[in-house]
Amino acid sequence: MITSADSALDAAERKRVVQGAVAQLDRYYNYPDVARKVGNALLAHEVRGDNDIAADGQTFAALINAQMLDASHDGQLRLVYSKSKLAPVKAEPSAAPFPELLAQYRKTLEANNCFFEKVQILPHNVGYFKLNALPDPSVCGKKAADAMLSLNHTDAIIFDLRDNTGGYPAMVSLLAGYLFDKPTQLSSIYNRAENSMRDNWTPQPVPGNTLAKKPVFILTSGKTFSGAEQFSYDMQMLKRATIVGEPTSGRGHIPRARRIDDHFEIRVPDEQTINPVSKTGWDGPGVQPDVTVRASEALATAQKLAVVRLRRR
Repeated sequence: MITSADSALDAAERKRVVQGAVAQLDRYYNYPDVARKVGNALLAHEVRGDNDIAADGQTFAALINAQMLDASHDGQLRLVYSKSKLAPVKAEPSAAPFPELLAQYRKTLEANNCFFEKVQILPHNVGYFKLNALPDPSVCGKKAADAMLSLNHTDAIIFDLRDNTGGYPAMVSLLAGYLFDKPTQLSSIYNRAENSMRDNWTPQPVPGNTLAKKPVFILTSGKTFSGAEQFSYDMQMLKRATIVGEPTSGRGHIPRARRIDDHFEIRVPDEQTINPVSKTGWDGPGVQPDVTVRASEALATAQKLAVVRLRRR
């Protein structure tokens, strides 16, 4: 067994962790068929004695992760080892973040202008909005609305998400609301553990908004992540935007940590985003651009495309 003094573990401990991982996969992993495939692979490796070479926690976790990746091709599915004892799991999680954490979050957003890097009017009256995160609308909703209002008179708009690390689905909905003239379903999120589905819609049309029928371009890169991918993918599937740049990171399913014992936890994606048009999401391959160019060339390319589109109107 693992002790506080070292990370050595024996065959019984390895077997117990494997069985715990299989149980968590079977209960929570968002693709049941893949969960069974991975579980069977882990048990087969354990029976064959393939794990016997791992005499410490770190080595064992790395070995199990290689086995899971080989069976699932999902880099977000991971076994994590902690030499120190993991903190107890709370039976009832807090309904809201700790006040000090929320205050720090607000302070960080305010100090960085909500990570809205630039809003400007480019030549040919093309609006440009570079945002490097999709922060909580309860903190940054007004700044987002002000940015969109400043671009309201433009003839086309470019969203630059090449450095966007994602954020809140509610901010995705808020921004998307400016691009439609009626409430529109963007996606659904299925939670396997709860067997529940929740839908994401745009809000009611923004009074005075003129952008709902104007050309939209979204710039992407391999660093475009999570919520920024959701915005890109939903606009692409709804034929509301042209994606320009590189394929995105392909991180559509956020893993949740599940305890196995005092030293091991498995991070299992238990939700999947489903677009109402494609009936799937971008997890894995990422959002594929409509116009593929290097990220460094995406803005210039989108500007040219916008001019061509405007001349045809």
